[in-house]
Amino acid sequence: MGAHHWRFFRAGGFDQVRLDRGEDILALDELDQKLWVALACPVAGIAFDRKTLELLDRDKDGRVRASDLLAEVNWLKQVLKDPEELVREGEELRLAAIDETTPEGARVLASARRILSNLGRPGAETIELADTVDTARIFAATLFNGDGVVPVSAGPDEETRALIEDIIACMGGVADRSGEAGITQEKIDAFQAAIEAHAAWLDGEVGLEGTPAGTAALAAVREKADGFFLACRLAAYSRDAAGAINPGPELLGRLTDKSLADSLALLEPLPLAAVDPAGVLPLADGVNPAWAGRLAEFRREVVVPILGERDRLNAAEWETIAARYAPRLEWAAAKPETPVAALGDQRVLAIRAAGAKPALDALVAEDKALEGEAAAICEVERLIRMRIGLCRLVNNFVSFRDFYARKQKAVFLAGTLYLDARSAELCIRVDDPNRHAALATLSRVYLAYCDCSRKGSGEKMTLAAAFTAGDSDQLMVGRNGVFYDRDGNDWDATIVKLVEHPISIRQAFWMPYKQAAKLINSQIEKAAAARAAQSPIRVVQVAAPALPAGAAPAPAAGPTPAAPAAAPPPTFDVGRFAGIFAAIGLALGAIGTAVASMVTGFLDLAWWQMPLAVAGVILAVSGPSLVIAYLKLRQRNLAPILDATGWAVNARVRLNIPFGGSLTSMARLPEGAERSLADPYAERRPPWGLYGLLAGLALAAAIAWQTGLAAWLLGA
Repeated sequence: MGAHHWRFFRAGGFDQVRLDRGEDILALDELDQKLWVALACPVAGIAFDRKTLELLDRDKDGRVRASDLLAEVNWLKQVLKDPEELVREGEELRLAAIDETTPEGARVLASARRILSNLGRPGAETIELADTVDTARIFAATLFNGDGVVPVSAGPDEETRALIEDIIACMGGVADRSGEAGITQEKIDAFQAAIEAHAAWLDGEVGLEGTPAGTAALAAVREKADGFFLACRLAAYSRDAAGAINPGPELLGRLTDKSLADSLALLEPLPLAAVDPAGVLPLADGVNPAWAGRLAEFRREVVVPILGERDRLNAAEWETIAARYAPRLEWAAAKPETPVAALGDQRVLAIRAAGAKPALDALVAEDKALEGEAAAICEVERLIRMRIGLCRLVNNFVSFRDFYARKQKAVFLAGTLYLDARSAELCIRVDDPNRHAALATLSRVYLAYCDCSRKGSGEKMTLAAAFTAGDSDQLMVGRNGVFYDRDGNDWDATIVKLVEHPISIRQAFWMPYKQAAKLINSQIEKAAAARAAQSPIRVVQVAAPALPAGAAPAPAAGPTPAAPAAAPPPTFDVGRFAGIFAAIGLALGAIGTAVASMVTGFLDLAWWQMPLAVAGVILAVSGPSLVIAYLKLRQRNLAPILDATGWAVNARVRLNIPFGGSLTSMARLPEGAERSLADPYAERRPPWGLYGLLAGLALAAAIAWQTGLAAWLLGA
């Protein structure tokens, strides 16, 4: 232990540390972790600010551990001058509470003042969380903010701004802290590499014969022209080849009822012109209409510049054109696939010639120079979040003050379930009921797992509700209730699984009598059912002799099966029935004797022994159930329920009988409410009051007889 003076309170049967002062929180590293109630909690599934928990989760594994809290405490010691800022009411952070004498505190204080200055409040003495969250407002009036992103507006001149826009258009933009799209060093490097690759490819065009337009025109018809001249050579080789390749009347006849677009689509696969052994390709008249436009472009851009004006092309001339354009075609095929091609060749060459990359690199470096100051803005947000929520978190982590004090809901409580005329406040969100129940059953708490859904929103969740008062007679799978979450939203809840344990002493007391009543009812129902099943047989047996002489049942339609031989009627066995009646008589006699012995023995007791005997009978019946329930109720422990959801509870968080009963409220009439007992539909009940009066009179008479008071009164 260190020098800090700790204070503890007792709740749940164990000692818990009081953390209601800032100095208590900042001294947590001196508190033995064996005295912590929990050592870890999940980031998700609890009612606490998610962003704060994510900041505490330093290794980003989805859990906040004791080591994470201690690391945060050590940082706060270096930043805060006044530790009581952590427990002060309100949510704003006082700048005077920051320690400017330490490097960490001075950096945070300077960043807080810069934020307020950028927001137009340079003289403010407090800063709020909303001031740090909206970074677009903080950096709206600044060009550089330390995130390494250079927006368009940061360009010093029009040419630089245009270049940044080109990079964003080609490589994509990155959101700057100011909210504007910008570029990073990685984007600049990738853009420059693409510019160099495309410009180097453009340099390879120098000295090549032909034009880009001619290259495109030649490429459009090259494969088709090669096929045409090959077909002509086949026709020269065999006359039958021309007839097989050229379209016949059947194909041409299919064009009569087609639209222009459909006709051109049908002609697209056919040769450029009629195949002939002469091997001459017409360029104007006599060509396939589907290829007429592309051949005209080819003639204008390629044939005329190389061979001069002509309307036909033979195979040798075609080979000449292909050889002259081969280097350009190879160059065109080697064009690199880069996003900068969309800028156009002239713009690419101009960007390379300008050599503006060093200027862009300098802008990024200037922005990154403020990285430390910008990072301090995140530390300001961190400090404000700790100032708002750390005290509440440690009182739901290091101690469970919120859970036992009941002034505000603990962070692991999800809401309240209303079901079976009760409200259950110990409701915890779970992911998998079966997996959760495997560990939660060790808590000795009666749990009802409910599937919850909100109508119209599609939201769903599953929760485990603990019932700690009343009984379980009407708790069963399929029952519906209503769940209210912490925000007051209502959910439809349906029980899907039960983990059964004793709920209360009252339930345990009446359990044997209810079980006996159920057993008697089931036996009566079985006997009645058996009697009802025999009734039709007996009716037939009784009604059969009453048929008139010679009468027979009406024959059924269709062939009548052969009737089996009738069994002879059973004879009346007098000895058998006499034995039965004798056995019944002996049983009744034994029961009567036992009852008489009990009554006689009871009347032979002294008057003060009679109440003890009645109490002894009740204790013999209900005692075992009460003892078992009492022991289990004393063992109720919240830890397994929380551990099954990702907590690491370090103590036995007991739910003793008084505290457990307070977590489930029974239905009660409001204080001062009027109540009318006149029920027009009430069932007639046995006169239990009269029976009680008679029993009391009988007991009084027995006591009077035993004490001699009756003889004295008769003698008098």
